[in-house]
Amino acid sequence: MSFEVQVNGEPFRAEPRPGACLRTYLRERGWFGVKKGCDAGDCGACTVHVDGQPVHSCLYPAVRADGRTVTTVEGLATGGELHPVQRRFLDAQGFQCGFCTAGYLMTTVALDDEQLADLPRAFKGNLCRCTGYRAIEDAVRGVGHAAAPCAGDAVGQNVPAPAGPQVVTGTARYTFDIDVPGLLHMKLLRSPHAHARITAVDTAAARRVPGVRLVLTHHDAPERHYSTALHEHPTRDPADTRLLDDTVRYVGQRVAAVVADSEAAAEEGCRRVEVTYEVLPSVLDPEAAMLPGAPVVHAKDARTARIARPRDNVVGEVHGETGSVREGFAEADVVYEETFRTQRVQHASLETHGAVAWYERTEGGSGPARKGSGRLVVRSSTQTPFLTRRALCALFDLPLEEVRVLAGRVGGGFGGKQEMLVEDVVVLAVMRLERPVKLEYTRAEQFYGATTRHPFTVRVKAGARHDGTLTALQLRVVSDTGAYGNHGPAVMSHSVGESMALYRAPHKRADGYSVYTHTVPAGAFRGYGLGQVVFAVESVMDELARLLSMDPLVFRERNVIGPGEAMVSPGGTEEDLHIASYGLDRCLAVVRGARAEPGPEAPAGWLVGEGSALSMIATGPPDGHVANARVGLLPDGGYDLAVGTAEFGNGTTTVHRQIAAGELGTTVDRITVRQADTDVVKYDTGAFGSTGTMVAGKATLRASQALTGVILDFAARHLAADRAECRLVEDAVECPDRRVPLKELHAAARTAGQEMVADGHFGGTPRSVAFNAQWFRLAVDPGTGEIAVLRSVHAADAGKVMNPMQCRGQVEGGIAQALGAALFENVRLDGRGAVTTAFRQYRLPQYADVPRTEVHFVETEDAIGPLGAKSMSESPFNPVAPAFANALRNATGVRFTELPLTRDRVWLALDRHAKDRHAKDRAGPAPGRM
Repeated sequence: MSFEVQVNGEPFRAEPRPGACLRTYLRERGWFGVKKGCDAGDCGACTVHVDGQPVHSCLYPAVRADGRTVTTVEGLATGGELHPVQRRFLDAQGFQCGFCTAGYLMTTVALDDEQLADLPRAFKGNLCRCTGYRAIEDAVRGVGHAAAPCAGDAVGQNVPAPAGPQVVTGTARYTFDIDVPGLLHMKLLRSPHAHARITAVDTAAARRVPGVRLVLTHHDAPERHYSTALHEHPTRDPADTRLLDDTVRYVGQRVAAVVADSEAAAEEGCRRVEVTYEVLPSVLDPEAAMLPGAPVVHAKDARTARIARPRDNVVGEVHGETGSVREGFAEADVVYEETFRTQRVQHASLETHGAVAWYERTEGGSGPARKGSGRLVVRSSTQTPFLTRRALCALFDLPLEEVRVLAGRVGGGFGGKQEMLVEDVVVLAVMRLERPVKLEYTRAEQFYGATTRHPFTVRVKAGARHDGTLTALQLRVVSDTGAYGNHGPAVMSHSVGESMALYRAPHKRADGYSVYTHTVPAGAFRGYGLGQVVFAVESVMDELARLLSMDPLVFRERNVIGPGEAMVSPGGTEEDLHIASYGLDRCLAVVRGARAEPGPEAPAGWLVGEGSALSMIATGPPDGHVANARVGLLPDGGYDLAVGTAEFGNGTTTVHRQIAAGELGTTVDRITVRQADTDVVKYDTGAFGSTGTMVAGKATLRASQALTGVILDFAARHLAADRAECRLVEDAVECPDRRVPLKELHAAARTAGQEMVADGHFGGTPRSVAFNAQWFRLAVDPGTGEIAVLRSVHAADAGKVMNPMQCRGQVEGGIAQALGAALFENVRLDGRGAVTTAFRQYRLPQYADVPRTEVHFVETEDAIGPLGAKSMSESPFNPVAPAFANALRNATGVRFTELPLTRDRVWLALDRHAKDRHAKDRAGPAPGRM
């Protein structure tokens, strides 16, 4: 049978492999603009045109393309000119990480006028996790934002992302958008039990599967224990994980790894591995896990494993008190106490976890090498290349110089890729086989094999005087870290920090427990614990205001921390944390102004309410966060900027170019960036904890300032001119009587044997804080529980806003993700502790679900951040759920204490509330009362 398909005008006659989908067929032939996001037609990242009609190519059998014409995103541009839709997405910057962008482009190109008039329906088959959809709508409508600033004037301008042209043409290269000769494929066998001891493993049948090259079990794994969490100081995290363990502690834990010539062979090999388990008792609830006699998740030495109380399943804890809460509550005129619960949430970055590794030739040649003739290269979807390298070297006793870790463009992270979940087992296989090996998680594996946000139970007790002054604030926090501790202790300590420090109270107490259970592990997630506790604290602030018959906004204004005040948290004072600029008062003013303005009318019979919430976050993690940058003058007069920070939609690449261009007096197009590669720059902790601008940006600033000095010093000597009278401009150095092009200076410096490069370093301390305020006006249908957002307003104290277009996108994306966590998203477990949620059931917010938020920046000049900037990637997430819950309380009279606020949960609560009121009305006044 003959087979032929035209792909972007090029004929392909090779028949598809049996069962191959069109997406796989296209990617195997180098059309990497077609993304693998879900495998089930749910995300739209793989959208292509077949005979002009858009299809999800992951659902389209490749054999059906016979005789047809297929167009991918790479085929939209013609004659070297972008398609008009590509141009609009570029001008509007309708993307962040960009992993979904090709799918949106292909969908948009095919829309007719009727479909363009109803984008919520038109985009029901496409998902974006980053943008909040407003930027995508602007792109479709032709609303441009990108600007080309003058030389030296980039900071504060809407500078477009440097990778924008590659993103919209499908040529940006993500983790697996490469062709590695001789690549082998890995699949993982996972545990069916929440807790069991492996008593025997038989791999003989698996090894007989044609194409299987290697089967790894706990017998092949290093004995060393480590943490999958990645921090500057690894001793912050418990050493409780073994690469492959003889004891499994959650349903989904990896048991064996099979490496084969194809994914199909590897999957079949996994099915043939025979494992004998001794099933052990398990505990799924963190409160039950702390009770005497509960099954012990990790029976390890507390000191060597860095576990607080192993026998009690407490991996980390926080206990502290300032003043005396007993006295504080005695002084209070009103006291409110309530328990709040938040659920597991999946990061759902559209690029799943994965890595590919090989040995690279060290002396000439190209392509993969063998162990003896090359060094190990790991290409990973990671936020932390340097920390990953350090962890791998420690695990396998390798010198740092023998391992290179790099990230391509990363398709979303949100904290989930501050983790070593795949690289370790891939490297073990490469070291054994001396062949390139790839492991790419399926979308299903993301739910049961990656990490989630920590579920929290938060008991809040707060007291205040009649004048609205807080007297005491007390928290009891229990965080379910799952079967492994990774980020558990750090998330716990962070969760009670800024959430309590935001408010003045003479008496505060916090008791926090990070607890092991036999469930899927939790990890780093946007906000790092603050979102869960802020939901509880901000809900209680509203209830206290009600008890005092005060406006909740006035109550907050009376009690929030002010400029120059010490940030007091019972978890301990962080000496390097300062309010280096203060915009919270102006954030509150934005909310006050929004409340005074009329908004859209609610449908007849619906209940209307409004609510707000505040949050504060440190602009970097404690205990230091290291970044290095190097800037060099190139022979053509441009500049090379090398930074360690990974780009995954956080926009740091754009900001670094802006900083460098501003300091060097040039335009951003003359700055070439190399990044996220342990070969291109000195050590960098990574892109997490809001550090991309605050820490790495400051290193870039210092390197750029230093290079300016190097260039001017050399120019003054070269020209025998007065250094003070020389000035660096776009492409030259100007002196009083001469203008020397940078090309000429570079050549002269080279002749003189001088390098025109400079380094910059920042250690992440001191740190500042950023503030955010969110306000909603909602309408609720009491008959169905349906909620409509009538208006959404967000105020952000971002210091000096480096790139308004980009920063607004970060805020909108954080709000959209937070709304998903507040309203829909929930990773569910069954009675065995197994994850039962699939991607389609998970209800990631779609275009139609996300209201357009009015974003207001209250600019301040931060004394610590580079050029006055603050962080703004994580913080918008934190006040969204409590503001929504407070608005819901205002509309319905019901205080909702558990997330998510699903429609059925809202309806049931309203129904109970109505019945309770009816019963009270029928009973009449209480005896002895009038």
